[in-house]
Amino acid sequence: MQRILSTYSPISLDEMQGIKLMNRIDTKFVTTTGVLRQLLLMANGAYRVQEIGGERNMRYNTTYLDTPDYQMFYAHQWGHANRQKVRFRTYVSSDIQFLEVKTKNNHGRTKKTRMEVGDMNLCDDLKRDFLGRHLCYDASGLLPVNENHFHRITLVNQAMTERLTIDTGLCFRNLLTGCERELVNLVVIELKRDGLCYSPVLEMLRRLRVQPHGFSKYCIGSALTNYDLRINRFKPRLMEVHRINGCA
Repeated sequence: MQRILSTYSPISLDEMQGIKLMNRIDTKFVTTTGVLRQLLLMANGAYRVQEIGGERNMRYNTTYLDTPDYQMFYAHQWGHANRQKVRFRTYVSSDIQFLEVKTKNNHGRTKKTRMEVGDMNLCDDLKRDFLGRHLCYDASGLLPVNENHFHRITLVNQAMTERLTIDTGLCFRNLLTGCERELVNLVVIELKRDGLCYSPVLEMLRRLRVQPHGFSKYCIGSALTNYDLRINRFKPRLMEVHRINGCA
């Protein structure tokens, strides 16, 4: 993978500032590491790769919070409009951490708001004020419930109208049950764009027979590591995840 990425033209973090896409349409795809290698070979020339400090495949750590009765998890499972997730995300390569709230509305758009933080202490007044303004849940009742880490490649098309994030090496740890799971062969690709503008990667994915596939790292990680959760609506998706992950 590193050899293929080394042939891409880089894009710096400063150049990326013009395409934050904090209010966007997301399309996700799930595939294998073998198919990813083919996609990266096909996409070279149409995309540039984000590079920070010489790294092109960056490590991310995330801690998700939810209510004690998992209201956010179940809102996602039941497909509620205007559902939310709240998390602390650490960008290991740049040593930056954010508290983030993601809201998906009934038009399929995802809006992300965030503030840079130095720790995960929710007793901080600034964090509570931020959550009070952006989160539709009582921040005082939130618990850290699940964490994950993975590596991410970020590609940007030449027109600078979209970002393509590619997550590999997904590992989950449940903070309530202590259960851990790895999805070593599974790849999550997410196309992020402001509206349904032309995207070069869609034709490439079609040729590789990779179809859109919903995948929430929080919900899948929780379903895999907490056997007390009701996961009826996730069962077909979990079966597909196991099938893809098992393809060597």
